[in-house]
Amino acid sequence: MKVAVVKENAPGERRVALVPEMIPRLRGAGLDVLVESGAGAAAWFADSAYAEAGASVVSRAELLAGADLIVTVGKPAGQLVSELRAGQAILGMLSPLADPALAAALAARGVTAISLDGLPRTLTRTQSMDALSSQANVAGYKSVLVAAATFGRFFPMLTTAAGTARPAKVLVLGTGVAGLQAIGTARRLGAVVSAYDVRPQTKTEVESLGGTFIELTTVGSAAGEGGYARALSDEERQAQQAELTGHIARHDVIITTAQVPGRKPPVLVTEDAIKAMTAGAVVVDMAAGPLGGNVAGSVPDETVVTGNGVTIIGAGNLAATVPGASSAFLARNIATLLLYLVKDGALAIDPGDEIQAGVVITHDGAVIHPATAALLGEPAPEAGSPGGASS
Repeated sequence: MKVAVVKENAPGERRVALVPEMIPRLRGAGLDVLVESGAGAAAWFADSAYAEAGASVVSRAELLAGADLIVTVGKPAGQLVSELRAGQAILGMLSPLADPALAAALAARGVTAISLDGLPRTLTRTQSMDALSSQANVAGYKSVLVAAATFGRFFPMLTTAAGTARPAKVLVLGTGVAGLQAIGTARRLGAVVSAYDVRPQTKTEVESLGGTFIELTTVGSAAGEGGYARALSDEERQAQQAELTGHIARHDVIITTAQVPGRKPPVLVTEDAIKAMTAGAVVVDMAAGPLGGNVAGSVPDETVVTGNGVTIIGAGNLAATVPGASSAFLARNIATLLLYLVKDGALAIDPGDEIQAGVVITHDGAVIHPATAALLGEPAPEAGSPGGASS
């Protein structure tokens, strides 16, 4: 079986799906690895490093002609989708709940699609496959560095001959993996950090990192399934926004991380909250993307300065700005999942397996992932029926 690594071409994407370190691990399992020339260059992994590790460095045309399974960081571009053939497979962060049309297109071409972002995150044995968590860790770290670089004052308290500078007040909204990493990083830089999450059970984690947990009186617990927060009702959201506005106005830096898989991110920082902030304040919206963001007025991949001097940074893909570390983490996640899916040197699809049920989106010409199929208005095939059989 030939596993192929393509060069990413999405704007701003510098990561690569596999790094040279993982090649011997895959080859040890009987897999051949093809790498498109230049695939790792933006993350400082040279073609020669892949070749020395045992991979074959080839052109895009040679890669597509020989590949059985293609690994990618994010969603494949339309051109790549049109070049795939029936019987091939693709594995990456495909975001099927946000883009079910892509799943439909891959199914129509007879391509088996495997999406890392559907991994059941509550299973202990999937932790080493969890790309969402590994990339969120990097993004949470970088969000604080971006904020500090933009903020016009110091993060730590400094006492000098010229006077004393007070520490920056940082508020992190959302205390999942990215939020906790942001809290820890901001504390290491010397900031005074507060945090809020609709899941009150994260209070202990926040406090263990040196942060202060903000408890709102207007919104109860919103813990959901799979380690995520559930979506709030309209009434809960309005009450949350109103109470948060007062807290936001008292902080210098806001970092937002709240997302609900496949849905528009909740707006946590409203226009009124932005207007209440002081000039020079910085807001980093880590949820900014095609479906929206956590901050009113944020624009994906752009920095906006409001009329009252607040800088809003739409930073939905921060992991790509730390490509070496992000790629190394992602490659381990991909290799671990891939080796789980391979039996006797070939991809073995079993929709009845609890891990595969979350990650296998299309197979045998059909969308077999129930949630994605529902978005397309299609019934997902039962295991063992056409489109749901093992291979």
